[in-house]
Amino acid sequence: MSQSGFIFDVKRFAIHDGPGIRTTVFFKGCPLDCPWCHNPEGKARQLEFMWAEADCLGCRDCKDACNRNAISFPKGSLLLEKEKCNFCQVCTQICPARALRIVGSETTVMEVMKELEKDVPFYDQSDGGVTFSGGEPLMQPLFLNDLAEACKDTGMHTTLDTCGYAEPESLQGISRHIDLFLYDLKMVDDEKHVRFTGVSNSLILENLRTLSRSGENVIVRYPLIPTVNDNDEDISKLADFVSTLKGVKEVHVLPYHRSWVTKSKGLIWAEEKPFDNHPPSPTSLKRIQGKLLDTGKKVLVSR
Repeated sequence: MSQSGFIFDVKRFAIHDGPGIRTTVFFKGCPLDCPWCHNPEGKARQLEFMWAEADCLGCRDCKDACNRNAISFPKGSLLLEKEKCNFCQVCTQICPARALRIVGSETTVMEVMKELEKDVPFYDQSDGGVTFSGGEPLMQPLFLNDLAEACKDTGMHTTLDTCGYAEPESLQGISRHIDLFLYDLKMVDDEKHVRFTGVSNSLILENLRTLSRSGENVIVRYPLIPTVNDNDEDISKLADFVSTLKGVKEVHVLPYHRSWVTKSKGLIWAEEKPFDNHPPSPTSLKRIQGKLLDTGKKVLVSR
């Protein structure tokens, strides 16, 4: 239990990340670069500054505390000059409202377990447990393995929320400590997958096939993004592919939402990638659910 890793949040009383009441541990860093990611603060492996303008009191204590004059407020918005900043983090420590803060922290398996063990009574009452999410947990395979093993040693149900872009050895190695895989499949078409996420999905699809063949408990989750992967061709390709996965019994459709926008704007040094969209209509969701039900799988649509 000596492994350390980087996380950016621990969310208690989560009810959408697996069965029962759960605690979700969010790992920092992801190999995909989806422009609609609802956790943009989890993309980069390194620690980052985030500024929540709505929470800012306008006291300018952060500006006064910076001895390198890296902080200014042109037109009322915070500007933090990267070339001047030495990442001392004094500005975040002095902010009374935590409007300016660091996203992410290095932690150990033991430290995370201390937090998770506080919630064991809720797991026991609801048949819940712990979910590893992100970011992509498999980017930190040693830390994930040790943490999942520690959870299993204490009797916790474990769920891994993954995009599947990982070395097969890492995925197979962690399987013995995972009770449920939530496998996020963005799209089946490889060319589109490269265009929208930055990587090929060949490894993702093969890893999913392997999990299915090995009898692991897997739920395929499909983030439904209007104008990106909600057309008949994409849904047909998805249906054809999941039909071949005999070990997969459920497909969950996750409709796009805009909760990521505020967080993305608050990441001070993140590269801006303009992406705006609208949630899918109820009619579209019903149509897509019907097509996927033809696969013989159980199909759920999140709200």
